Amino acid sequence: MSYRLCVIPGDGIGPEVVPVAVRALQVLLPDLQVEHAEAGWACFQRCGQAVPEATLERMRVCGAGLFGAVSSPSQPVAGYRSAILTLRQTLGLNVNLRPVRSWPGVSPRDDVDLLILRENSEGLYSGPERMLDSGHAVAERHITASASEALAQRAVDVARMRGAERITLVHKANVLPLTCGLFRDRCRVVLAAAGLEDQVDESLVDVAALQLVAEPERFDLLLTTNLFGDILSDLACHWSGGLGMAPSLNWGQSIALAEPVHGSAPDIAGSGRANPLAAVLSAGLLLRYHWRQPALADQLEAAVGRVLALHAGKDLGTATLQQLERSLLRQLTHPQSD
Repeated sequence: MSYRLCVIPGDGIGPEVVPVAVRALQVLLPDLQVEHAEAGWACFQRCGQAVPEATLERMRVCGAGLFGAVSSPSQPVAGYRSAILTLRQTLGLNVNLRPVRSWPGVSPRDDVDLLILRENSEGLYSGPERMLDSGHAVAERHITASASEALAQRAVDVARMRGAERITLVHKANVLPLTCGLFRDRCRVVLAAAGLEDQVDESLVDVAALQLVAEPERFDLLLTTNLFGDILSDLACHWSGGLGMAPSLNWGQSIALAEPVHGSAPDIAGSGRANPLAAVLSAGLLLRYHWRQPALADQLEAAVGRVLALHAGKDLGTATLQQLERSLLRQLTHPQSD
């Protein structure tokens, strides 16, 4: 099998952390074909498009991509729309996968291993916003049976891959019975058809948030809607060392885009202090879920674990990007070296 990767560095620290992840992948996949494209705020400022059509076409041809980070203005800018939202919706990347697990040296506890699957194409993030008047703004929330079923079908696949014993549907159907009720009910139909109904339970989103703080070990695989999943996954990543250690995968049919969850961090861009491990772990999600190479994904994650163990008791933030990359590549090529 040949592997092609579209590399989109993005903004801020993206161009610094993405090459580290690419070099790690090249150790594991020596024949990896790497192609480059651009997207993000700097791209918009340069050419008037946050995601040029050439980037979308390169992603379609490669079928897999790695995106670094995106900066976005906090105020509306004519013609600008978030690069990552554009990539997700235009390419049909309708599922977002966010693992949260304990890592040596950076996690507050050692017994967390959960995965959040979030619908990635609709909800409040896709519905239009509009001003009714100067003091009244409206945002629409769209939930469809087809998107909910697609998420649940992907959850069936993931549950079998990870041997999940518990699948938790997270919603707010007591307050939003039409939208959240539709999401919950269509997910249940798909999971039941796959013979997983005995593993399914439900949680209201506010209760799930409390339990992710108090008892994260109780969760295995969570399914939820776009906004809820965005918030809960950021909350849960505290247990894996924070946003700087949080990977994700935007997943469609025969196409996937990995991205670290952290922002573009313009305050440290160019300083050599960016942590590349979230980008590296995001590349690992491509290996595990998109390219179906779990052994290589295990190898990459084990190397990250050894790098973190070497820094146990130290402030990871004092390690430079170059130091972390050298340590990672050494662990990939000569496991157990220090």
